[in-house]
Amino acid sequence: MNSGIGMDALSERDVRRNALVLSCAQALGGANPAIVISLGGLVGQALATDKALATLPVSLYNLGLALGTIPAAMLMRRLGRRAAYIVGALVGAVAGCLAAYSITGSLFALFCLATAIAGVYGSCVQSYRFGATDGATPEFRARAISWVMVGGLAGSVIGPQTVIWTRDAIAGVPFAGSFFSQAVLALLAIPVLLMMRGAVRPAAERGGGRPLREIVLTQRFVVAVAAGIVSFGMMSFVMTAAPIAMVACGHTVGEAALGIQWHVLAMFAPSFFTGRLIARYGKEVVTIVGLLLMGVSGAVALSGLGVAHFWGSLVFLGVGWNFGFIGATALVTDCYRPEERTRVQAVNDFLVFGSVALASFSSGRLLNAAGWETINWLLYPAIAIALLPLLWQMRATPRPAQG
Repeated sequence: MNSGIGMDALSERDVRRNALVLSCAQALGGANPAIVISLGGLVGQALATDKALATLPVSLYNLGLALGTIPAAMLMRRLGRRAAYIVGALVGAVAGCLAAYSITGSLFALFCLATAIAGVYGSCVQSYRFGATDGATPEFRARAISWVMVGGLAGSVIGPQTVIWTRDAIAGVPFAGSFFSQAVLALLAIPVLLMMRGAVRPAAERGGGRPLREIVLTQRFVVAVAAGIVSFGMMSFVMTAAPIAMVACGHTVGEAALGIQWHVLAMFAPSFFTGRLIARYGKEVVTIVGLLLMGVSGAVALSGLGVAHFWGSLVFLGVGWNFGFIGATALVTDCYRPEERTRVQAVNDFLVFGSVALASFSSGRLLNAAGWETINWLLYPAIAIALLPLLWQMRATPRPAQG
């Protein structure tokens, strides 16, 4: 395996510095989806002539997130992570300004384009978790990923608070100010990203590596991607339907919003210790526990329709996502050599976030057609698809020494 130079020649101190820098950048970039997802449907409802298209901006954000992974990886391979991440932040600023302009002009199609572009920025932000592992020892990779996900916790607070503080900042044009603020947050990420250490040109990635087809067909990669798809895709599938189902069951919009807040907290708060759990018990074990917790989420949801059932289900879903997604990401880092990383990471993220986009498009329709119970029953076959290969792989993986 090529140890490379540039990003891979970082000292342990620089690796830790980069992980902290990317955690801070994640806090700013993580506000991007929080703003789009919380406001996209409301703005869509106000601008769309066909109210059935109200949630299209949010779905297009997820589509942009999936489609943006490939060009983002190409840019990283050519320019290095730091330059690519800065370009991504500039794209995020353009998206925020375009969204604000479309609101002031009541231009629904332009607003949809803006949210799709915001998704492209989101694909760069999602890559931060991989960027934090560049040059890291295998033992530190999971912890570095967790540090970046802690930044996501901050972003999940910064985004909604930005909406609250700025939604009426422009008189007579609700929410335009929030999207201008989205642009400002993206620009604020640039000086943070400039603090990343490492060569601008990723020399470690100029050696070619194995054919991509050979890598993605390995058992280890398939298992890792399946776990990531199920963890993120099914979480999005259930989360999207949950507030609609709560209101349909007679609960208030406020109760539904609070349930989502608890869910988001449960998604990111465990990141403070998930990396340590992986170091102690192994990637497969933590990922399996995450998938099982998602199964518990479905069981709680199926046990009743009270507020406590919905909230409890969403909390288990959030913690399960955290363990499953961080564990799956750590598994992916074992599948490539330094010169192969951006290509393999891009394929992984394209498949994972493509599943999120599909879940976003299908969840509401399936809820209307089949109901909340069906949404939760569908968790179990999906979990089984990821769980069984993981159990098989774990039998062949040496357990890390405890201590």
